[in-house]
Parts: sequence; structure tokens; C-alpha cells
Amino acid sequence: MEHGASPNLLDEAMGLLAGQVVLLEDSVEISASFVLHHLLKRSLSPQSSNVVVFLAFNHPFSHYDRILRKLGCNLVAQRDNNRFFFFDMLMLECPDGDREKTSGGGLIALYGKIQKVISALPQERKNSVIIMIDDVSLMEVAAKGSTNLVIDFLHYCDTLTSELGCSLVVLNHEDIYSSTERPSLILQMEYLAAVVIKAGPLATGLAADVHGQLTVLNRGIYDCQGSRYKSSNFHFKVRENSVEYFYPGSRT
Repeated sequence: MEHGASPNLLDEAMGLLAGQVVLLEDSVEISASFVLHHLLKRSLSPQSSNVVVFLAFNHPFSHYDRILRKLGCNLVAQRDNNRFFFFDMLMLECPDGDREKTSGGGLIALYGKIQKVISALPQERKNSVIIMIDDVSLMEVAAKGSTNLVIDFLHYCDTLTSELGCSLVVLNHEDIYSSTERPSLILQMEYLAAVVIKAGPLATGLAADVHGQLTVLNRGIYDCQGSRYKSSNFHFKVRENSVEYFYPGSRT
């Protein structure tokens, strides 16, 4: 995955994402949607050859198009150029009856559509596909609360990363499970992910010039001690048409 501008702290912490699973975790208090938007713009930049398959369980196309236009990316043009494939999943409602059978059928059909999109691409672009899901918690709702079906779907998508070199980017709201003890869905996603990005509030509370902090755990980058698990932590401030990233204490 290439960049159209000088990499910022987030890009440097993530590194290249080809063939990897990226998990974005946030909370009701601090959203990580801006990271998803950043990755979408980055993937569709003129310097990139990526193709994005976007599964939207959270918002309609107009929502993402409005935000990305502010960031300098035209999703309508990218869709017309067959670089952006948008699946509006807001109306996905599995029928009543056998929960596993009906809900699973919906997700299996969705995976079949993803395979159809990839198979229709030119051979040189099949390994440049990025599947983005916004967000997994709402996918679980569409699956009638069946965690196993969602996990199966994610494993199906994960096979594309190993077989074709595709990438998978997943957004999940971690704190909706705060009443339970580390549910299997989160554990499975963290197990699959090569990069985990967590957006959270500041430990010191609210600040006018800082909206929150990002913690990036990258299992594919060696740190200065030789560990393969590099952890980065920095602050961010979301503006209307950009996001600033900076280290704690670097601003006065």
C-alpha cells in the first residue's frame, strides 16, 4: 500500500498492510472512525493501486462520500473507476427461524459477492484488494447475535489474505462488551490481526487541543530491543478535513 504524501505517525506505526488483518478498536467515548477514513483515503490515493471492498453496516454511502470529499477523495469517481465497491448492509435483516441457518445464509451470500468482485478484477489487482468492515458489532446484530457466524465470516475473509494477498480492516466497538469477560469475538479478532489500533481517551482527562490517544500494536515491525511486537502511542486531534498526530508532551 503506497502513500500520496509524507507518512505521519499513524502511517509509520502501521507500516505496509498488504496481506494483513488490521483491527480498529474504539469506544462510545472515543471513536476510531477517523482511522478508517484515513485508511480509505490512503488506499484510494492516486499513488496506490489498491481496490477497496467496503461493507457498511453503520452508515449509507452518502455519509462516507461526504467525509472523504473533505479529505480530498471522491468516492463516486473511485466507484466509477472500479476501485471502490460499496456494499450497503444497513437493510440486511435475516429472517426469523433457524438462527444459524438464516443468518449464516446472509453472510455466506455476502462472502460470495466479495469473491465475485475479486474474481472479476484484472489478475494484477487481485492481490491489492482491501476489505473494510464498518463495523463488526453491527454485523453481529445483523447475524441475530450469532458470534460464531461472524467469526466464521472473518475467517473466510482472512483466507483471502493468505491465498491472494488481500488485506482486511475491521472496526469494532470494544466497550459494548464491557459487561462480559473478553468475549470470543474480540479474542478471535485480536488473534487474527497483525496490527491492532486502539483509540481511547487521555489518561489525564479532557484537553482542548487533544481529542484522544492511539495505541498501535504492530506484530510485523521490530522495535529497538529486537522484539517483533512494536507498540506505539501518540495523541491525535481531529479537524474538519485532516487529523493531527503527535507525541505526548510535544505540544505546550
